[in-house]
Amino acid sequence: MQKIARALLSVSDKTGLVEFARGLSAHNVELISTGGTAKLLREAGLKVIDVAEITQVPEMMDGRVKTLHPKIHGGLLAVRGNEEHERALRDHAIPQIDLVAVNLYPFESTAGSGADFAACIETIDIGGPALIRAGAKNHASVTVIVDPADYLRVLDEMEKNGGTTTPELRKELAAKAFARTGAYDAAIGSWLAETIGDRTPAWRVVAGTLVDALRYGENPHQWGAFYRTSESRFGVATAVQVQGKELSYNNLNDADAAYELVAEFDPGAAAAVAIIKHANPCGVAIAATLKEAYAKALACDAESAFGGVIALNRGLDADAAREIVEIFTEVIIAPDASDEAKAIIAGKKNLRLLLAGGLPDPKAPGLTFRSLSGGFLVQARDNGVAEADLRIVTRRTPTAAELADLIFAFTVAKHVKSNAIVYAKDGATVGIGAGQMSRVDSARMAAWKGEQAAKAAGLKTRLTERSVAASDAFFPFPDALQAIAAAGATAVIQPGGAMRDAEVIAAADEAGLAMVFTGMRHFRH
Repeated sequence: MQKIARALLSVSDKTGLVEFARGLSAHNVELISTGGTAKLLREAGLKVIDVAEITQVPEMMDGRVKTLHPKIHGGLLAVRGNEEHERALRDHAIPQIDLVAVNLYPFESTAGSGADFAACIETIDIGGPALIRAGAKNHASVTVIVDPADYLRVLDEMEKNGGTTTPELRKELAAKAFARTGAYDAAIGSWLAETIGDRTPAWRVVAGTLVDALRYGENPHQWGAFYRTSESRFGVATAVQVQGKELSYNNLNDADAAYELVAEFDPGAAAAVAIIKHANPCGVAIAATLKEAYAKALACDAESAFGGVIALNRGLDADAAREIVEIFTEVIIAPDASDEAKAIIAGKKNLRLLLAGGLPDPKAPGLTFRSLSGGFLVQARDNGVAEADLRIVTRRTPTAAELADLIFAFTVAKHVKSNAIVYAKDGATVGIGAGQMSRVDSARMAAWKGEQAAKAAGLKTRLTERSVAASDAFFPFPDALQAIAAAGATAVIQPGGAMRDAEVIAAADEAGLAMVFTGMRHFRH
């Protein structure tokens, strides 16, 4: 492989560019560039040839056309050692280009910022992807760079290999280049589909940027990685890890589940705490302070909370931090944290503290994905709220306190694996039944968990006594409702819509329960 003699540099993100160009010049590499990139390099004292000098065609149409020319693409695509290709280079005075460093107009960030349609269109790069793909296709001879983080690697290889790069690195960079242009086009396609209201475009591509290669996936024999998409939503993808061990696949999954749950509760109205284990809540509460909310959430199932993930809807304060560190916790995620709280958490060096910078909007639209063998499912994010269409269907009307707890319980049930039953009292869960094949079993399991928590706390009265209960889906038969009544609940909230609704309502009336229909189901499989 001959030395890199000529490089084309045309970048939107100019991070590290001058240093890279100086490194290339030290290897006597001729620099070709365009527009603002060329201006920056000249200001740094580097000799640069304008693309227009080679093509003999000036940049035009506000820079939309500058590198789309045979004298550029021919120099990238010509196969070295191919007599016909090399003859074409000579006949048409096309300079051979051995390295291309290009990154693209910032379409993703422009579209994500809510810019208008015209502004987004103007940040769709055309020449950049063409240059990248040309260099990547011919990676047997051309080094293509799309990420400033790779500048130093290329310079190091050139230093070690007499001014050239290895085939292994060129192939690796080519794979990265095609992935980048693929993700870029995917973002544009998804954005355009959204602007025309097309929910089911013929082709849908999910693209992301690597955040971290994880130690392993859900289990040690599975590999795992964390990617960030272009969606602008506060959570694990925006979080800064202040301290603690490396995050695992399960840590991230649980932290996401916990944070999405607490975001349902307005921090201006109440402090909210959710304790999550294996993506299911084992305690959720609202109160005047985070300390109080944490104590109420922990009381629901202190045994399961051991080694859990805790999410807060307000900035972590010192009072809450002192309580949280009393038991083993894997992760805390919050919008922010006070300096005093950070200092307290620092006493537990392995405890991971994530600060997300804000709360996600639970009512915002969005998409969720699930893989299948040979495909994937896409659906709208569940952004429904319990208060939307409440209907009292029993003779007894719930009290104001019961209604507040019903709405709270139904909100929590939205984040519990189906079949889900949630008992709540005074703004706190007191029993959670998750993921059972039978709704009756979920009702009984949740009540049993409440009994166990009461015994652990030395209480004589079961936690579910005088509570309310929420079901994520309708009751197909009265049996689950009867189990809820037996647990001591006084009111129930459920979607309604079953064939036997009349029987269920009659059973509620017979037990003296108040019952509310929401008209909205929250299955979470």
